[in-house]
Amino acid sequence: MRSAEGQKQSYGNGKSKGEKRSMASYHLTAKIGAKGKATPHAAYISREGKYSGRERYEDLEATGCGNMPKWAEHDPGQFWNAADEYERANGSTYREIEVALPRELTPDQRRDLVEDFVRRELGDQHVYQWGIHNPKAALERGEQPHAHIMYSERRLDGIERDPDQFFKRYNAKNPERGGAQKASGGKTRGEMKDELLATRQLWGEVQNEHLARHGHDVRVDHRSLNDQGIDRAPEKHLGGAGVRALAELDIATLLERRAAEGEQERAQRNVSSLIDVSGDLAAAKADRTMQQEAARKAAALEHAKQQAKSELVSGAADFRARFMADRATKQEMERKAELARQEVERIAQERHRQSLREKARQPQSNTKKQQDGPSFTR
Repeated sequence: MRSAEGQKQSYGNGKSKGEKRSMASYHLTAKIGAKGKATPHAAYISREGKYSGRERYEDLEATGCGNMPKWAEHDPGQFWNAADEYERANGSTYREIEVALPRELTPDQRRDLVEDFVRRELGDQHVYQWGIHNPKAALERGEQPHAHIMYSERRLDGIERDPDQFFKRYNAKNPERGGAQKASGGKTRGEMKDELLATRQLWGEVQNEHLARHGHDVRVDHRSLNDQGIDRAPEKHLGGAGVRALAELDIATLLERRAAEGEQERAQRNVSSLIDVSGDLAAAKADRTMQQEAARKAAALEHAKQQAKSELVSGAADFRARFMADRATKQEMERKAELARQEVERIAQERHRQSLREKARQPQSNTKKQQDGPSFTR
């Protein structure tokens, strides 16, 4: 896996900086497969087993695999079976990168694109399998080519391991005694996020290189809509079931909205291109943007101060109320404790007095018997 550092965008198409280009949609998602999920997912992306021989799954355009160990070279399914069997219970058996592919490319060109990306992203360090599907889009009914790329997190280090050992815990001191090391081992959440961003960037760059290579002006942008300066929320993915639940009027409205948003985005990009052509205009815009940003930050700071002041006043009142309530509760508990202590003391004193009275009566009875003397019976 690579880092985002040092990545450069270069498409080699000879276009000038300010020349207009149409933009295609970009899609990349990363997923994690749990224990027991690798085998069925490999069958799904290669359209094998229960995913073959059905019209719903007759969309396989190409499939391939690589870096398999010797015991799985002729049957990649054996590798994923071993992952499901020997990987630890809470471990991941595979990672997946799912990407949308350009409709502008032919099936062979899309295959070359996927293989090029896999080579750059995974190299010879990870076992992988991929499949290209090209179903009909649920809404527009056009081609919807996309690729599933699943791979093992465990790095290949040249040590031959059988299926049982391959998925054991890594032994840093004696690697030959342990399993293959996982790429995510010991990494922080921030480091893994950076790797994902680097993967997103690489996919955009490789895609644009192949589009340019085959004479297409369309490009993709891996950045978020907000980072691109496009003011709209991402469209929620409906899927086939979601589209089937829509009425015809809803579908027509959704398609019209897509078209309108597309026109708006193209207009925004054209404005950006014109600004890039003029250095003076770019400087003026940059200056205006800086002023607007400064004003926005000043307003945000003032708002934060007022909110903090309000929260401070409100917090002080709440604290005083809680303090008074706690003090009243404490005083009541102390009063009850004092009453209980007094009651215990009263009972103890009463018992002491009763004991003294009993002791006082006992000697008087003994003295009387001694004075009367013994009694005789005639």
